[in-house]
Amino acid sequence: MKKIVLKINAWLHLWLGLASGIIVVILAITGCALVFEEEIKYSWLYSASPTNDSESELLPPSVIYNRVKAALPQKDIASFWYYGHGKPIKISVSHGDTLLFVNPYNGHIIAEVDHEDFFHLMDAGHRHLWLPPKIGRSIAGWATLLFFIVTLSGLILWWPKRWNKRMIKQSFTINWKTKWKRINYDLHNVLGFYSLLLAVIMAFTAMMMSFPWLRKSVIELAGGYPRAAKQTTASVSEENRVKKDALQAVDAIWYQVRTTIAIQNKDAVIVHIPEEEDDLIYACTDMYRGSWRDLRFDRYTLALLPSSQKPINKTNSGEWISRSNFGLHTGYIGGLTTKILYFFASLICATLPITGFYVWWYKKKKKTKGKRKILKPALV
Repeated sequence: MKKIVLKINAWLHLWLGLASGIIVVILAITGCALVFEEEIKYSWLYSASPTNDSESELLPPSVIYNRVKAALPQKDIASFWYYGHGKPIKISVSHGDTLLFVNPYNGHIIAEVDHEDFFHLMDAGHRHLWLPPKIGRSIAGWATLLFFIVTLSGLILWWPKRWNKRMIKQSFTINWKTKWKRINYDLHNVLGFYSLLLAVIMAFTAMMMSFPWLRKSVIELAGGYPRAAKQTTASVSEENRVKKDALQAVDAIWYQVRTTIAIQNKDAVIVHIPEEEDDLIYACTDMYRGSWRDLRFDRYTLALLPSSQKPINKTNSGEWISRSNFGLHTGYIGGLTTKILYFFASLICATLPITGFYVWWYKKKKKTKGKRKILKPALV
């Protein structure tokens, strides 16, 4: 019975790996490219700093708005994304395909960037393989599920038959002094083991994004979401039912979030400029290690509404998993250390289908040569 189970496991590892291999390579390589997007774009490529001693404080959204509009009057600004000190403000434009990066200390435009930049291209490949989103996401999701099964079956194949000194050495180290065939096998077997834990985490969190039924099941098993508060505006008397000016409201909310609401990374705030008909204003804070906190404010009173999310340390297990899933998937969850680990784990994952294919191809080639040698005397 044990031999049958092991044969089935080996069969699944081989054919599921072959079926998902090319897609896994694409997902892993594009994932590597995205790991350090924030460091490259917002800390280096478009870094922002004061130009003199008087520019030490971040300018409020209304000042940034007026200075950008003075330079680019044709742009219809939709939202401000403050990343904090030393980093630019990212401004999204309504009905446009460009992003503006602005110095937060003086309002000078650092760059106007096409939304379809390198990282957007990598993100499209990672999310839906550069195919129409509905089709691509489904293919990527199912390929990730196959990869998840392959990683678990790989652990069974890796497991040493005997835990003696020789088998342990073969299972945990790469022999660089042997033939390429053996080196390739070790690269697949040993590196696959070392990347296993992070590969499983990356695959499972990706599956939670791809399959709503899985996400719902995991969250329910962890305690479920807290009962959602009704999203309504505050009760305001008719004579006081006057919407605040959009920019004044955005300034007030931006200041309120930074000083009294935010807990983590307080200077990093997203705030949207409301449309004339909007009764709510959206903002985002506590953007720290891959999680964030959605906030909604009443347009009339600027009060924080009950439908806003609580700080992540005050949530139950179900909501914590939901809000931490992105950080767990990308490596943001532990800061720069886990990002580096995720980068190398993702890079290894990209090599596994290639080294695995070579292991299979070599064995197939060897069997074919063996059959030819057997048949040759019979043909003479």
